[in-house]
Amino acid sequence: MEAADIARRFTYHAPRPGQAEIYERLRAEARALATSINELCPESNEKSLAVTQLEQSIMWANAAVARHG
Repeated sequence: MEAADIARRFTYHAPRPGQAEIYERLRAEARALATSINELCPESNEKSLAVTQLEQSIMWANAAVARHG
């Protein structure tokens, strides 16, 4: 692993113009899917995992925008 990769992973990335709108759209899309999962799936560990994995997915998507956007 390159030192630059470590620095990119552990450095604050201030939002650049236009990125805030991307983050909001990603969150809105994820919130809509989380709502559907909540409404359509029975209470269970699997439902909880689905929502948790969706949350993680959006965090990684936001990181992609922050680090490479």
